[in-house]
Amino acid sequence: MLFHLLVPEPGSRRAAVRDRLADAIAIVLALLYGTTMMLVGDATRPGAAIPWPVDLALGGAGAAALLVRRRHPLAVLVALLPFGVVSVAATGPILVALFTAAIRLRFPLLLLLGTVNVATGGVYYLLQDRPAYDVWVDFVVRGVITAAALGWGSFVRAYRRLTTSLRDHAARLEAEQHLREDQARLAERARIAREMHDVLAHRMSLISLHAGALEVRGSLPPEELSLAAGAIRTSAHEALEELRSVVGVPRGRPEPPQPGLADVGELVASVRAAGMSIGFDSALPPDGPPVMLGRTVYRIVQEGLTNARKHGSDAAATVLLEGAAGHGVRITISNPFRGTRAGAPPGSGLGLVGIGERVGMAGGSFRYGADGGVFRLEAELPWPA
Repeated sequence: MLFHLLVPEPGSRRAAVRDRLADAIAIVLALLYGTTMMLVGDATRPGAAIPWPVDLALGGAGAAALLVRRRHPLAVLVALLPFGVVSVAATGPILVALFTAAIRLRFPLLLLLGTVNVATGGVYYLLQDRPAYDVWVDFVVRGVITAAALGWGSFVRAYRRLTTSLRDHAARLEAEQHLREDQARLAERARIAREMHDVLAHRMSLISLHAGALEVRGSLPPEELSLAAGAIRTSAHEALEELRSVVGVPRGRPEPPQPGLADVGELVASVRAAGMSIGFDSALPPDGPPVMLGRTVYRIVQEGLTNARKHGSDAAATVLLEGAAGHGVRITISNPFRGTRAGAPPGSGLGLVGIGERVGMAGGSFRYGADGGVFRLEAELPWPA
């Protein structure tokens, strides 16, 4: 807790509060150290260079100067160093100023300033009338505490640089991941749009064909006229329903007609031929769902098997299709998975992003996760009655 107060995270909303707390702690520590050294040193003995109340006052003034040490670390340290010649209480603020300077200044300058601080111990010894300790004691004490202050400050500087670089790296990785997900969504939408282009072209051609027949053969019997009109109405209705799921259709040459539910068995067979063990069970009725829904089912199974092949622990998976008109379609794909992080497979997860985008556009729900060594992907799609 103390370390985090002295080293606040940059940009944090509580950084200003923690800076004030760090200032208070620094001042208290500086005064405590200076007062302790006064009691055990020569400051309160007869023959001291200055009276101890003056010594204590200099220490308090030096502690107050620490409030601006962040904005002017070098100036505060240079201003405090001369007081170390006559005041023991000032050594506390000098140590805090050395620590602050070690965070912000270059090492050669720090070495020079630390040497000056140690040298002031010898001058302080000479100014005493009857010093209680030998001069080497002053050098050792000031040398040790100076090295500790500079060493700790250098560690804090390295820590801040490391955390800053790690934070920047994590932000870049997060931004890149968002970019990849956005690209995956755009690619998935473009592929869906191309599929819709084919479907709409097919529907429009049927409408045009039936309309042309009505135009050429205006004297059709009522039964045939009703059938032709019903075919036009059905084709137009299905085309409009499919068009609502796409905002726009890309220009360019349309791709060949896309596979649907009837091709799922062939897809499973091709994956088996590639060496993967697939358990497949379809409980969907023979007439099957609408074309667009069947195509969505095919794409989800295709991407789910691809995900199982890439990230599964074994070359095995199980595919279950069930549902009925008015009850929706449920797709369940499971495969062995012994990952290190429960609930998410290794890899970028862009395939799962694509499935989520496709399911969302179809108005369904989508979930996945690992449990008990099995990764399970479940998608539910609406199937109107």
